Amino acid sequence: MQIEILGCESFGARSLACTVKTGDKKILIDPGVALARLRYGLPPHPVEVAAALKIRKKILAAFEGATDVVISHYHGDHMPMKAEDPYQLPAEALPSLEGIRFWCKGPKNISGLSARRRKELSHFLGYPLPASEGISSSGISFSSPVPHGTRDKGFGTVMMTRICEGNDVFVHSSDIQLLDREAVLEVLAWKPTIVFASGPPLYLSHHVPEASKEAFENALLLAQNVDTLILDHHLLRSLEGYRWLKKLAGKVENTVLCAAEFMGKKPELLEARRKILYEKFPVPRGWHEAYAKGETGLDEYL
Repeated sequence: MQIEILGCESFGARSLACTVKTGDKKILIDPGVALARLRYGLPPHPVEVAAALKIRKKILAAFEGATDVVISHYHGDHMPMKAEDPYQLPAEALPSLEGIRFWCKGPKNISGLSARRRKELSHFLGYPLPASEGISSSGISFSSPVPHGTRDKGFGTVMMTRICEGNDVFVHSSDIQLLDREAVLEVLAWKPTIVFASGPPLYLSHHVPEASKEAFENALLLAQNVDTLILDHHLLRSLEGYRWLKKLAGKVENTVLCAAEFMGKKPELLEARRKILYEKFPVPRGWHEAYAKGETGLDEYL
């Protein structure tokens, strides 16, 4: 089994995209990328835009040779879509999808916006999207719907993915954020050797008070029972999240790390550092409007 993480907050932009190669399969999971429209009252710094573009290019290249594509839910950082801003991955940019099988979160327990995006993707592909929850086929299994974060708070649900080859079991748990114990127990019931998950949104702890203590207990349970735990995404939208990750890693013998570290790279927490980026590298007035119109590029920021 070969796992390649294509995008995550530790690579500088919002994403949870990866590929898993097993035998004759190449499974691309959550091919999307996005940036926070505002953070600290500021739009994305061009350095973040450049990072998102790099991830976008990696995702597009990953479609080459892909046999399967998984969409865990319908947020812009997890799927190609009718782009709502110039930093996302527009469906129109995708290469030929001939011969690729799609596995998708069904239409139940999703927001009106997600339902619209699901219909738009279906229209683009030219056929109805499947509802893949609970299905197993040729080494790939999908969970029933699990909470996107805290249960019963109206954040909708996501679909987790299990991929098995020999003694290796990889689980992409999407945006569970380790905020629901039942979802974590579902992951453990799959007996994974490696888990790739979104950690809790500590940057929203004033809205999600359970993001620190309860999520840490769930993360500790998970870390104690899998060989490798990769935590990223919501967790690394703050520098506090990286310290939280290292505290967790120090309490277990198993491997706990972020996506960039898993890929042998230095973490680049650009969203968390947006205010610092603006202070160190001021952005010319009108830059974002010019970029959206294609009137300026990223050469000096790449």
